[in-house]
Amino acid sequence: MKDPIIQLKGLSKNYGSVKAVDDLNLDVYKGEIFGLLGPNGAGKTTTILMMLGLTDPSSGTAHVCGHNATNSPIAVKKKVGYMPDSVGFYDNMTALENLMYIGRLNGLPENELEARALNILEIVGLTADSHKKTSAYSRGMKQRLGLADVLIKNPDVIILDEPTLGIDPTGVRDFLALIKQLSRQQGLTVLLSSHHLHHVQQVCDRVGIFVNGKLLAQGDISTLSGKLFGTDGHVTAITLDQAIPQAWPLEPELKQWEAITQLTINQNELEFTCSSNITAALVRFLVEKGYDVIGVHQKNYGLDDIYQKYFESNSIENTSYEKSIE
Repeated sequence: MKDPIIQLKGLSKNYGSVKAVDDLNLDVYKGEIFGLLGPNGAGKTTTILMMLGLTDPSSGTAHVCGHNATNSPIAVKKKVGYMPDSVGFYDNMTALENLMYIGRLNGLPENELEARALNILEIVGLTADSHKKTSAYSRGMKQRLGLADVLIKNPDVIILDEPTLGIDPTGVRDFLALIKQLSRQQGLTVLLSSHHLHHVQQVCDRVGIFVNGKLLAQGDISTLSGKLFGTDGHVTAITLDQAIPQAWPLEPELKQWEAITQLTINQNELEFTCSSNITAALVRFLVEKGYDVIGVHQKNYGLDDIYQKYFESNSIENTSYEKSIE
């Protein structure tokens, strides 16, 4: 595997006796969208600040784009675009003027500046509003302009801290689709910090569950689901066109199947809990036995299931995380 573009080793940050980040080890690779998932106060923003060289770690190292963020923060900032949860602009200036100003601060040549800014505004969908003052912008439009601010210097990595906060559902969907498109088309590496499970699931290749300063688990959703649910990882409900009798002759036979760990019968519905996905085989078996199948539903474990199951498995009490599930 290629060397990671973000590499955190033993990263810790203490504020007195409080460990905001505790021995964090994490690799993120080029072109990947990684979601840092956890409740408010988990240590996500502190981690980001250390990655940008904006605060020094108590121990450990953060390497971003080949640079040590503590020793070479300017070199990191040249390669990384950062959008905080609340983006500010000069309200008396238009979106184009704001973006050109940011371009100048980042050293873009004056003769290329306006064309570059207009191109970025087109990418984020703000061309029609480029000459509108940002005081008239909605929260969603400001987030898009914030993303334009990040992209103006052509970064290798973008870090987004709670980017969907306060945006309506349609705006969230469009914003996340834009992030995914940019990552795929331009090879951008994206680190997205959020406490919104559903939003993270929509766009991220891998996720890390981050609570009380610790990275409790990381991987893609399928991997995390397999680790946490084990033999309970696949649930299939099959509905038949007739009620199933109490002494159903097929029940003992089905319970002999190696992959089936549990079978529940409720009137005309069969619910199978299995160690592997055998839905097609189950449907085929029932049809061959003369039953008409009128409905099949497979339960797919999402981040909300993984999040809850992880906490149950590790006996971790956290009252904040339930509020984050939409």
